Amino acid sequence: MRTFCLFAFTLLSLSSLAQKPKQPLSLSDKSLPKIVVGVVVDQMRNDYIDRFWNDFSEGGFKRLVREGAYARNVQYNYMPTYTGPGHAAIYTGSTPAYNGIVANDWYVKATGKLTYCAADSTVNGVGTNSAMGKMSPHYLIATTIGDELKIATANRAKVIGVSLKDRGSILPAGRTANAAYWFMGGTEGVWGSSTWYMDQLPTWVKEFNGKGLPNTYLKQTWNLLKPIENYTESIDDNNAYEIPFKGLIRPTFPYRLDSLRKMNMEYELLKATPQGNTLTLDFALAAIEFESLGKGSVTDMLCLSFSATDYVGHQFGTHSKELQDVYLRLDLEIERLLNELDKRFGKNNYLLFLSADHGGTPTPNYMIKQHGSAGYWNSDTFEAAAETYLVSLYGEGNWILNEMNQNIFLNRALIREKKISLFDVQEKLAQWAVDQENVFQAYTATALAKGNQSDFFAKKVALGYSAASGDVIYILKPDYIEYSNQGTTHGSPFAYDSQVPFIMFGKNVNAQTTFEPHAITDIAPTICSYLRIAYPSACIGNPILPFLEPKSK
Repeated sequence: MRTFCLFAFTLLSLSSLAQKPKQPLSLSDKSLPKIVVGVVVDQMRNDYIDRFWNDFSEGGFKRLVREGAYARNVQYNYMPTYTGPGHAAIYTGSTPAYNGIVANDWYVKATGKLTYCAADSTVNGVGTNSAMGKMSPHYLIATTIGDELKIATANRAKVIGVSLKDRGSILPAGRTANAAYWFMGGTEGVWGSSTWYMDQLPTWVKEFNGKGLPNTYLKQTWNLLKPIENYTESIDDNNAYEIPFKGLIRPTFPYRLDSLRKMNMEYELLKATPQGNTLTLDFALAAIEFESLGKGSVTDMLCLSFSATDYVGHQFGTHSKELQDVYLRLDLEIERLLNELDKRFGKNNYLLFLSADHGGTPTPNYMIKQHGSAGYWNSDTFEAAAETYLVSLYGEGNWILNEMNQNIFLNRALIREKKISLFDVQEKLAQWAVDQENVFQAYTATALAKGNQSDFFAKKVALGYSAASGDVIYILKPDYIEYSNQGTTHGSPFAYDSQVPFIMFGKNVNAQTTFEPHAITDIAPTICSYLRIAYPSACIGNPILPFLEPKSK
């Protein structure tokens, strides 16, 4: 018996030693990359990877999928699915309910005015004197991956954001970033920042602007990358579902940009062309070089967002040859980025992750033509009808102060004055809204604030709800949008707007694909776990464990 006990003890001891976890790696450990590049593709549905696969190059999206870890079923777990909230969610691991970015623009109850998710009247532009420079992350109340990276390294890590859009650069980089740069369109055509980050532009940015690349790209013609016969995944080039550039009767290739720029707000035209993505990558690669990213003793981070896909998607819709072409050309930019990272840091000696801030709705008029259930919505008409309904219940008065982002803001002061139950007004209005044609569901702020939502879509609305939200939030039926009857938009909780890709690629990442469901809020804790740093402050997600398994030998 004594011998048996000794033998058993020995086995248990060996088992314990075998299962003992490895010590966490420090950020200066050689097993961690010198640089992390986070890529967000604006308005990229997950199905675009499959849809355009046959025409992609071998070195772009195909390389990411084949050599990286690809989560194919990542969903935005909240509504609304807009650009500002999407970028914030990816990098904070949280939702509008917790990170402060409730929409791109929203109604401020205290002032009765609208605000923008990156607007900041207390800062000034750097490199611009226009209002485009008065931007910062001051509305963001949660830390980002980059913020936590800087905290973990005692501020030694460099974190820089780059995007055509200010919110696509500012919100991913976070509050403590070294810099965020965005493109000042209109008549300026330069890259700039704000005094939140710096007092003046670095010399390299001034020199980059001095090259005049925007003008070079606006002298080009946007034509199809491949023969038109290859574009079988999109509908006819000349169709009624797209918005032509101003100055053109038809939305058809080729687009001679130099003849279009004046009528399309000069440098704003670049944003709705593949050249906008090319310019973005040009600037991002310059930032890597001249900011010496990845050259220090700790991991640095570049937050890169490609915006042209969103502008093209809005204007031409999800079925267009323009959309397909902008993705085929973005594929070449991804290949260029990977090749540059290979050259600078060594193949698979860096980490790159890619996702999207939202998807896109199929163009309703096209869906209607195909006998689909789809249509358009007018919120002004809806608001007027809601006001009339409340007057019929409670008497004359300005009962609704504002309606936007499918949020209805009630006049709470009037409700108190009339000594009416706020909950009663919310409930009656929500019930009325659900009875309206093309409204899918409606929820009251009182119910959302209590939490514990059991309904699938109620949970999404609740995770997008905050004190800044309206008294009643409603959802339109699938494939119904408030937009022009051409092109498309996004914002709903449905799969076409909420399902996006997530790919991790590079050092110590095993090639794999998963169809398991994951929330967008799982990206940040996955990256932070990989880097052995704390999760962002308001993170509600969980790491995708298979993506963190040791590299196969």
